[in-house]
Amino acid sequence: MLFWIITVVMAAFVVAALLGPLLRGGKAGAEDAQAVSIYRDQLAEVERDLARGVLDPQDAARTRTEVARRLLAADRAGARTLGPAPAGLTRVAAVVSALVLGGGSLALYAGLGAPGATDFPRAQRLADGNALRAGRMSQAEAEVAAAQMMAEGAVEVPEEIAAIVANLRAGLETEPDDISGWMILTDFETRTGNLPGAVAAMREVVRLRGDEASVTDLTGLLDRMVFAAGGFVSPEADGVIERILAADPANLAGRYYTGLLYAQTDRPDLALALWRGVIEEGGEGLHARLARGLVGDIAFLAGTDYTPPPLRGPTAEQMQAAAGMEAGDREAMIRGMVGQLNARLAAEGGPAEDWARLISSYGVLGETEAARAIWDEARVVFAGDAGAMSQIAAAAESAGVAD
Repeated sequence: MLFWIITVVMAAFVVAALLGPLLRGGKAGAEDAQAVSIYRDQLAEVERDLARGVLDPQDAARTRTEVARRLLAADRAGARTLGPAPAGLTRVAAVVSALVLGGGSLALYAGLGAPGATDFPRAQRLADGNALRAGRMSQAEAEVAAAQMMAEGAVEVPEEIAAIVANLRAGLETEPDDISGWMILTDFETRTGNLPGAVAAMREVVRLRGDEASVTDLTGLLDRMVFAAGGFVSPEADGVIERILAADPANLAGRYYTGLLYAQTDRPDLALALWRGVIEEGGEGLHARLARGLVGDIAFLAGTDYTPPPLRGPTAEQMQAAAGMEAGDREAMIRGMVGQLNARLAAEGGPAEDWARLISSYGVLGETEAARAIWDEARVVFAGDAGAMSQIAAAAESAGVAD
């Protein structure tokens, strides 16, 4: 209520200040008296400029003559009384102006503001964010909700792939301690889009390895948990994040998903602080790419302007010059072009054909680790798209990085 009282009082003062001159009558001779005063000031200014040497005597004489002529004309015209404005028209103009100023301001606020909003102090916002974090749904609930949302876009798994997965599951029932089997099942479940199944399989890998589970194992589990939950960071995923950051405080995946959790619990300021580091340190990695895709909205919510640093790639001039290069230089340029494709996929994404070409290109260049990293990322990006996965898997096979 106090806000509205202050707003109405301020609006009334503004309207009164703007309409006051409209409702007041003019003063007699005001226009001509003002002109005479201006010309006299100009004559005095000419004399001052002449004394300082700014004007030469001839220019001063010409200026003095012209100003004096105008002064005499204004003085001969004498003061005249301005006629009163029509009272009715003046009142109508005043009412219309008041309605436009006051009513228009209220209409703008009703459309752009939040008329019913109450005070929302920072302490309350922090408390609400903590409440959101504490009241999150579980991983299982999130997976069910995500599965329902993605049910319509699910791709039918080919029979031969479904048979392989069924055989893997049956084999692991008799040999539940086979870590390699669980890893293979994790991969197939991911490829076929059964992300909850991939999460369950990867959990077994982490459980069996116990304290020896690597950060890579934990990151693989965390990625699948969040993707299976539709991008939601559950309390169980938060527990995996804590394990990752305890082992490697600078880990990009742990920092990215911590930022995602803050973004989902109304703390864009903390999310932005984390994602800036992930983007600027992560280069073209999966989690840096994910952060790039979301950081614009988070920066806006945090009230900060932030533009991620550009990804590096060859220029058009360099590409045109490749034809005349020596063999070694040409290979370097080819590597640059591959890097450009990698950068474009990182910033904008792309079809499965581009991902397959990138994997094959790294394989041809002998950069097996880079090809494997893109292959691992593609399996997450295209999970559930059997057609895309078939194409990308063929490229991974040719590059020698398919499991």
